[in-house]
Amino acid sequence: MTRKKIIWFSSFVLFFLPASGQATLTTIGTADYEGGTYNLIYDDDDTGHGGGGLVWLDYSQDNDDWQGQYDWATGLGGSGFTVTLATGYSSDIDWSTGWRLPDTVDGVQLYGNHGDPDNDGIYDYTHGYNLANSEMGHLFAELGNIAKYSTDGVYKPVGWGLQNTGDFNNLHNDWYWSGTVYGGEPAEAWSLQLNSDYVAAYGKTSNMQALAVHEGTVSGDPVPEPATMLLFGTGFAALAGYRRRNK
Repeated sequence: MTRKKIIWFSSFVLFFLPASGQATLTTIGTADYEGGTYNLIYDDDDTGHGGGGLVWLDYSQDNDDWQGQYDWATGLGGSGFTVTLATGYSSDIDWSTGWRLPDTVDGVQLYGNHGDPDNDGIYDYTHGYNLANSEMGHLFAELGNIAKYSTDGVYKPVGWGLQNTGDFNNLHNDWYWSGTVYGGEPAEAWSLQLNSDYVAAYGKTSNMQALAVHEGTVSGDPVPEPATMLLFGTGFAALAGYRRRNK
């Protein structure tokens, strides 16, 4: 096999196979709830709560006020809620308790767009765009979406919004409650407009949707997907073909 062909084959494999060692959103199983089956999606680099991972339940609870959504999320895991991990995954998470609303940064209301340019987890603003230490803001970016305003404050006329949802089937272009109460006004709580990535505080009596999350670490060695095995087979078949030609 010539050097040129070796380079071509290596490029083929690197291009088609998924990258490893990077932050990922992975479907690790399902939850049976309210007569339906919903994906459990694991983010292995959640930015809060000791640096552990975060599991998202792919279920959007219908509009309700903040207290109603808080009670819904924290009440998950009882009768009628069953978690089934996919083959190859394991976790010591107690799925029967510990669910909550996603949280966000709290502090004096200060508008900004610039994210965390120093990557030190410290923000000098609490509402606006590109708040990646908001758990929902982190999810928005992790899915590959673009906020309505860039980190330098420039409006994006096209390309922004909830355009990529990954393995989520039940995300909506709507307002979602966080579990973080606004410290400057206890009658308000922080929320995120999922289509634009905008974080703001609103009165708790406002009706918004909600997602539930669970902290914890999931590990495993899942069975390779058929498509991945097919790519491996195609690559090795190509390699074998080149070797026969050279002979």
